[in-house]
This record gives sequence, C-alpha cells and structure tokens, in this order.
Amino acid sequence: MTNLFGTTAPNAANLPRIMRVVPRSRNLEGALLLLAVGLNAFQLAQIQLSTIEVLTPEFFLYWLPLSFLALVLHAILRLRASEADPLILPIAVVLNGLGLSMIYRLDLATIANGGSELFGFKQVIWTSLAMAAAAAIVIYVPSHLFLRRYVYLSMLIGAVLLLSPMLPVIGKTINGARLWLSIGGLTFQPGELAKIALTIFFAGYLVNRRESLAVVGRKILGIRIPRARELGPIVMIWAASLLVLILQRDLGTSLLYFGIFIVLIYVATGRSIYVIVGMGMFLTGALVASRLMDYVSGRIDSWLNPFSQQNYDAVGGSYQLAQGIFGMAHGGIQGTGLGGGIPQLVPLAESDFIFASLAEELGLVGVFAILTLYLLLVARGIRIGFSHPDDFSKLLATGLAFSIALQCFIVIGGVTRVVPLTGLTTPLLAAGGSSLIANWIIIGLLLRISDSARLGSSTGENSRGGAA
Repeated sequence: MTNLFGTTAPNAANLPRIMRVVPRSRNLEGALLLLAVGLNAFQLAQIQLSTIEVLTPEFFLYWLPLSFLALVLHAILRLRASEADPLILPIAVVLNGLGLSMIYRLDLATIANGGSELFGFKQVIWTSLAMAAAAAIVIYVPSHLFLRRYVYLSMLIGAVLLLSPMLPVIGKTINGARLWLSIGGLTFQPGELAKIALTIFFAGYLVNRRESLAVVGRKILGIRIPRARELGPIVMIWAASLLVLILQRDLGTSLLYFGIFIVLIYVATGRSIYVIVGMGMFLTGALVASRLMDYVSGRIDSWLNPFSQQNYDAVGGSYQLAQGIFGMAHGGIQGTGLGGGIPQLVPLAESDFIFASLAEELGLVGVFAILTLYLLLVARGIRIGFSHPDDFSKLLATGLAFSIALQCFIVIGGVTRVVPLTGLTTPLLAAGGSSLIANWIIIGLLLRISDSARLGSSTGENSRGGAA
C-alpha cells in the first residue's frame, strides 16, 4: 500500500506484535475483568458478614491471588495475543471466583460445626497453578497448529491418561469409581487432561479423513450409508467409552468422550447419519449396561425414584440427590443470599453438588445468570472455531468448547434430575485441582486459537490445516 509520499506503508501483519496498536477489545476485556474481581470481592465480603459477622484478613487470601493473576493474564494477552477473544477470560474469572467463594463459605460452615476437612485454601493453590498453565500456553505456544503434527501421539497420551487409574498401587477408587491417581498423598484425576488430548486427536483425525467420511458410501433410501471401515472409528470410540464405563464405573466420562467425538464428526462431515448411528450405539450400550451392571442400574433407579424410602436410605442411593433438590427448593427464586442457606447439608456440596449449593443461596435468578455465563463461554468458543480459516483449528476449538457444554449438561442435568447423576464436576466452579487445571488449559487454548483466527489470513495458513 502506497502512502501520500509515494512510499510503501508497512503491513500491520508484518510488524512485531508489540509494535501493533492494541485493539479496543483488550480495553473491553480489562474493564470486564475489573468488574469480575469487584464482583468476587463483594461475594467474599457478603459471605464473611453473613456467617462470622466481621471482615477478616482472610478475605485477601481468597481474593488477591485470583484478581492478581487475572490482571497478569490480561497483560500477557495485550503483549502476546492482542487479537484474542475479549470475553473468554472475564467469564472464566467470574465462574472461578464464584466457585471459590462458595467453597470458602462451605469451609466456614464446616469450621462452625467442628469439622476439619477444608477445601478453600487448596482451591486457591489450584487456581493459581491453573491460571499459570493458561498463561504459559499464551506465552510459549505461538501457534496451536503444531499440535496437528502430534495427532496420534495425542491419542496415545489420552489413552494412557484415561487408563492410568487402573494401575496397581497408584490407582485409587473413591466413591465407587476408579478415576484417581494417588502419588505421595496427592490425588489427581488424569481423565480431565485426557479429554484435551483426545479432542486434539479427534480434530486431527477427522480433518484427514473427512472427505471419505462425508462422500464415500452406498445410498439406501436416499441416505448415503458410510462404508464399514469408515464406521470403524465410531465403533472404536464406542468400545473405549464402554470400557471406561465397565472398568472405571464412570458413566459421565464415558458419555463425555463419546459425545465430543460424535459432535466433531458431525461438524467435520455435516452428515446427521453419524449422530443418529452414534446415539443409537450409546443408548444400546447404556441399556445393556443398566441390565448387567448394578452400578448403572442403581444410578438410573435413584434418578427415577429419588424420594423412595429404599433409595433414600441405601448406601450410595438418592440421599444426595434428594438433599440437593430440597436445597434448591429452599432457595426459591431470589435465593437465601450468600451465607444465608444451609448447603452444607448436601454431601459433597463443594464438588459434585456445588451447583445445588449456589442455587440455594442465589436462587433461580442466580442459576439463570450462571447458565448464561456458560452459554456465552461455549458460544464464544464455537464462534472462534467457525471463524477460523483452518479446518483443524475449527474442529479443535469446537471440540474444546463443546467439552465444557457437555460437561455442564451432564453435571447440572444430574443435579436437577434431568439425567442420572455422574461423577463429573462443574467446570471452573467445583473444588478439585485436576478439573480446574484442565479447564483453564482449555481457556488458554481458546484464547490462543481466537488470536490466530483474526490473523490467520495474513500468516500464510491455508484452509486445509495450515503449517502442519
């Protein structure tokens, strides 16, 4: 481009990133972050005033780390990913801060009742590590496209992480599900990281095979039926999900992995036949499992009859579900206010049932606000995928966003009795380090992909996979 003096003006895409003008979207992100950390401060102050009736220095222990790291991550985005989506980070900070506040509120209730098992400080540490992981992705991963070179390595890593809880000695069973590794007293759920590795594999595999999956096959009644070998991947993933269900007794993780794959194969090919076949296979497997496995049949029976005396009194029955429903009913439309309810009566109120705890104290209004935040987060992730010129990036961003959406549906649906209860946790809200780290890694990847989506047209990346 020639300027008024007859010389060629430099292309903005060829300038070093730090020399470019920072987009207004970063200013929007900064303003929203200030609102997010201010909201978190209000939540913590209300909790202390409602429960112990005084503000203590402990307030800063739960407020400063999240607020400081949020602003640091914002500064990193200004320097290293100035075109990244401006809404993703503030939404994640609001959800993380809300979960941290509720866990602290439950800790105060535990202390008042003479208990000693606290989760708040651990969650602060895990939050710091998780946000540091997201920052590391933004700083040290200049382009996510390098992941396409390691598609099958991602599959191997995902499989190892998924099956590692079955190892002797370090594998650990908690609440009937074998999902944890215990090393040196530290428990970790490797399946949370496995979902990221497997999403990378699904995206890379489907980019390479989408033509044969989309157009090859014989037509029957006007519908093109894929060849048997093209259905092989679906059968393999279906078998793997059933293996997780049988060996690890985890219905939620089984559904999560299979659901991500079915959604991605639909996005890659645009053929609804894969969704129909996939859902039929999963429902068939679940039906058979409900007849052969007491674990699955017990979950379904507790879901259908949560208030029956037999299920309510049984070990691992519907007591937790019923208590959560009573708590949400207690909250009503406006809620009891933070610190005004009794969510501690629900077992695992800080992890599996943190949504019920928040619903009791924030009411139906707060529930809709939380669901809106999740909906907006997922919508931005899908928007990032479909605005990217690269097919691998499109599938990767969509898969990562849908993993959050499906996990929310499984967990919140279980708490509200839409679907049977599973062992998954609510993203960014629930106590647990492995889930928090995995979801902040997803946030970091979405920020990196969104930055390249707006710059991709000027970096020489083609629409078939870019620099792979």
